[in-house]
Amino acid sequence: MHAEIPGRIAIDEALAIIRAVAAERAPAPERIALRRAEGRILAEDIIAPIALPPFDNSWMDGFALRHADLAACPWPPRMRIAGAQYAGMDPGRPLESGCCVRITTGAALPAGADTVVIKEDVREDDGWIELGHLPEPGADIRRAGEDVMAGERLLGAGQVLTPARVSLLAALGIAGIAVAPRPTVAVFTTGDELVEPGMPLPPGRIYNSNRDLLMGLLRQHGLEPTAWPTLPDETERIRNQLEDAAAAFDLVLTCGGVSAGEKDFLPDFLAAHGKVHFWKVRMKPGMPVLFGQRERALFLSLPGNPVSVLATFLALGVPLLDGLQGRREPRLRWHARLAGPWRKTHGRHEFLRGRLQPGADGIVRVAPNAADASHRLRGAAESDALIVLPEGERAYAADEVVEILPY
Repeated sequence: MHAEIPGRIAIDEALAIIRAVAAERAPAPERIALRRAEGRILAEDIIAPIALPPFDNSWMDGFALRHADLAACPWPPRMRIAGAQYAGMDPGRPLESGCCVRITTGAALPAGADTVVIKEDVREDDGWIELGHLPEPGADIRRAGEDVMAGERLLGAGQVLTPARVSLLAALGIAGIAVAPRPTVAVFTTGDELVEPGMPLPPGRIYNSNRDLLMGLLRQHGLEPTAWPTLPDETERIRNQLEDAAAAFDLVLTCGGVSAGEKDFLPDFLAAHGKVHFWKVRMKPGMPVLFGQRERALFLSLPGNPVSVLATFLALGVPLLDGLQGRREPRLRWHARLAGPWRKTHGRHEFLRGRLQPGADGIVRVAPNAADASHRLRGAAESDALIVLPEGERAYAADEVVEILPY
């Protein structure tokens, strides 16, 4: 008999509970090298230590000069080449009056120079250049600080370190940063019916697909999960292994064993030895999902059907991982138009598999997959997004806008 646990809740309520519980577990930041920071969550604000660019420099290959000197030249203006300034060189002495300096892209402007004329716009002859037209004052110069001013706040705690953001930090000379530690994750699959891929398949048994699905989803999100052996449908062995995992990991993810069957032991285990935050959410697929904790570990126990694993991980697991890492930057919410009509015949919040169809007209459509049962893994493999349909029965028309979760 299962413990008395509150019944089904709405998915918004489940998400609120997940975020509140995760926010209570704010681990101390860790400092890492910038080269290892891609995908991590910042745990500090970033204030620019220098300007970008740090000095005035040339936008193009050409010649640096004083624009005022051109006014003193007869037409067509001619100027003597007084030297060369290449990228990486100290600007050296100031520019001589009435002269120009050969300069390459990114090279610092010599003192006194305020304009660059590109090499294609001049004729070079025996140490002199002749201009075919007058450039605008300040032409083809990148000014110090035009991208970033020293002292600017560029990034904040809780933002994701994308490759472009990591590159920005590198350009500022920052070699190490504080980030939120990634949670340690243990992955369990449960059930006497499971057989590992590559082994003979006895009658009445199925291959274990959920472990690879869940491990792959976790790795996609930058984590390094640990796979535990499949749990048998034996109460004592389940309890022992889960106790071990709860003492060593931040998060324990399980697949199966959360419904109302005689061998679904996980709700009773958490109710008796830990705490249940919720059990059963008004969603399809994945209704029996369970969220609780035991000692240091949080437990997110997903149903056994593979499509339920996919839906509950994307809908609830990802927000939990974000919360545990202090992510404050909202994930993008994607929308598409339905490629055809669809009738929703139940009241639960649904995550329907669909195939994205980007159009040349700039409109993304999504075609629902008719194989919508939670055990039909092929439908998930042929799809690339979940179509999010809120609670309530209703008919959806072709071209109606719906939210999607690409995967």
